Amino acid sequence: MFNEVKKSIQWGEETLTLETGKVARQADGTVIATLGETSVMANVTFAKAPKPGQDFFPLTVHYQEKYYAAGKVPGGFFKREARPTEKETLTARLIDRPIRPLFVPGFKHEVLVMCTVLSHDLVNDPDVVAMIAASAALTISGAPFRGPIACARVGYEDGDYILNPTVDDMQGLRNNPDQRLDLVVAGTKDAVMMVESEAYELTEEEMLGAVNFAHAQIQPVIDLIIDLAEETAKEPFEFIAPDYSELYGVVAAAGEDAMRAAYAISDKQERTAAVAAVKETIKAALSEEQLEDANLGAALKKLESGVLRGDVVKNGRRIDGRALDEIRPIVSQTGFLPRTHGSALFTRGETQGLVVTTLGTGDDEQIIDALHGNFRSNFMLHYNFPPYSVGEVGRVSGPGRREIGHGKLAWRALQAVLPAPTDFPYTVRVVSEITESNGSSSMASVCGGSLSMMDAGVPLKAPVAGVAMGLVLEEDGSYGILSDILGDEDHLGDMDFKVAGTENGITSLQMDIKVAGITPEIMEKALAQAKAGRLHILDEMAKAITGAQEFSVHAPRIETMNIPTDKIREVIGSGGKVIREIVEVSGAKVDINDDGVIKIASPNGEAIKKAYEMIHSIVAEPEEGAIYEGTVVKIVDFGAFVNFFGKRDGLVHVSQIENRRLNHPSDVLKEGQKVWVKLLGFDDRGKVRLSMKVVDQETGTEAKQEEAAD
Repeated sequence: MFNEVKKSIQWGEETLTLETGKVARQADGTVIATLGETSVMANVTFAKAPKPGQDFFPLTVHYQEKYYAAGKVPGGFFKREARPTEKETLTARLIDRPIRPLFVPGFKHEVLVMCTVLSHDLVNDPDVVAMIAASAALTISGAPFRGPIACARVGYEDGDYILNPTVDDMQGLRNNPDQRLDLVVAGTKDAVMMVESEAYELTEEEMLGAVNFAHAQIQPVIDLIIDLAEETAKEPFEFIAPDYSELYGVVAAAGEDAMRAAYAISDKQERTAAVAAVKETIKAALSEEQLEDANLGAALKKLESGVLRGDVVKNGRRIDGRALDEIRPIVSQTGFLPRTHGSALFTRGETQGLVVTTLGTGDDEQIIDALHGNFRSNFMLHYNFPPYSVGEVGRVSGPGRREIGHGKLAWRALQAVLPAPTDFPYTVRVVSEITESNGSSSMASVCGGSLSMMDAGVPLKAPVAGVAMGLVLEEDGSYGILSDILGDEDHLGDMDFKVAGTENGITSLQMDIKVAGITPEIMEKALAQAKAGRLHILDEMAKAITGAQEFSVHAPRIETMNIPTDKIREVIGSGGKVIREIVEVSGAKVDINDDGVIKIASPNGEAIKKAYEMIHSIVAEPEEGAIYEGTVVKIVDFGAFVNFFGKRDGLVHVSQIENRRLNHPSDVLKEGQKVWVKLLGFDDRGKVRLSMKVVDQETGTEAKQEEAAD
């Protein structure tokens, strides 16, 4: 009934298995990839004809994590998987980016790739497994896919690169000083297609070494996919890319010179309007048949691309007149908004980000319900890209894949320089509002986020800047690398290569390409050029920071204290009674974790002090010989009981009240009276012995020896 085929190799410390022929046989291609005990099923289907008039490639990639894969029940009211999580969205983008350029040019049939996590061993991250499964499923599906690709994750510890480190090793790198890198690389047999990383100030040489290490390690996986395809691949789908050379010749003749003049305009809005006008002029010169040709859009784009690319490689000129390695003018301003905890306006050419930092307490941490377990994050970065930022009218909705992806890239770049939670016990939320865009707004978010956090008083280890690099690679091998690319250079170029970091090293690297891969030589040159650009941007950003930044008066103050874990129950009290009383009386927010770390937060310093004293009185032990202020709570014939240390009471014997004989303690004391007492010690039964007569009741200081003797 089944024509099942399995192929396996030893890959690193685990066995990698690819199998097909048993499950989901009606899909064009189905492969289940298993690494260790993590299994992902990839299903590929594609339409056998394009939709009429469609002028783009409709590839859709979905990645979904099923909670049953880790033996979990979903949280929430409905108890089923709902909208994609951030991890699912980011992984879908991760898979899409390297496979999209490898479809045959001109193929515009709808393609659906679905990756489903079936089993998760909590050791091997399913994102890498999903990309391998997707590549294998595409390779055997018969679709015009020029793969296969493979993917690997790389860690870096003690100067050694580590293949496919565990989920735990990559979790919370900021708090793990031994691990300095979380890098995912995808590539073909000959070239690297995609890079995504979170790094801790690695040098350009260390980062390039990690990419080369990953590319070498994926070669056995590519061979495994080819081995599987040789037995199971379907007949290649008959697809011949449309020949629109004749149409392109007419389009170029009608508007090449005008298009070149339009792209010589440096202002984005004026250039966009001029390009649109040229296109209308070209269309006016075409026949009805040519206007209805489905390849007209491709011919117009080819004309635009040729105009832009030709000047870059042949003449070293860009559409705005800059040199290839030149960064646009930068203006930075901190403290832009009066009431926020921290804010910055970062402008680079026609790209601008208004970035705002808010400081919160432990209650504001994000609780993430992940497949491998729940965890909390005290750093969030949210990126918004409204239509007005590019002068358009558009539908405004919740964050899409682009917003989530760009926000995560900026998050990776900045979180490497955040202080440890023990040193800075705040939850930090950064929001980047892109107000103008013509070129990398994610890198503007990095620069603005760094400035905004410094304006809020966050003690970053170092400022971070980011720059987007581009590439124009011609068929003869000649190329030009562009620093700080414009939107048009991104759209019509061959690479989007984003590098962020400090003066000392790289904190994040992301690369996407539209050709069949780039060589190590090009990547090395791009990294060196990006470093020069990054250092220039850091110098420009430094002009906006003048001296130490003061903490906003509107931000909460947080003080931490550590208590023994066996005292946590006493501070919380039965049903939370004690901690509620502390919050109500002091006016401060109090957060206690399981390790005995208590965070006390309030904009009011007196409230923090009051809460601290109340907690201290519960968990601390009174010191023998110390003087305390107390309250008389009960008077008896032989003395008075005084509440002097939290809820702790002690006896002041009648002989220890004054330096004279008293008939009864009530001669000088009454219940509710405030008195100063000294802790003399404890009797044989552990009872507290207090004295009033050795303390000056006016000042609360110890009485002189002769007065006590009297």
